[in-house]
Amino acid sequence: MPEEVLFKSESKHSRSEIASLLRRVADNLDDGEAISLKAGSESVTLEPPAHPTFEVKAEREGPADAPGELSVEFELEWDEAGEDGGDGGSLEIE
Repeated sequence: MPEEVLFKSESKHSRSEIASLLRRVADNLDDGEAISLKAGSESVTLEPPAHPTFEVKAEREGPADAPGELSVEFELEWDEAGEDGGDGGSLEIE
């Protein structure tokens, strides 16, 4: 299935600023509200269902014998038809 990018933003922020942005998303999820993303003239508003699929991925990119780039990705995913995501097991973040 082809992928259509509806919104993309990539910029450096302090850890505190990132926490604030993630907290806003968490608050909207808690309150059952839409998530609106804005950067410059681009924006998109999405309404996650009650039970979207939550994917967390930690990656290392680069050569095996030299320093690379580390990342952690958080993704919410759901069917546009409104079907809730499946149960992938219990996640813990410490």
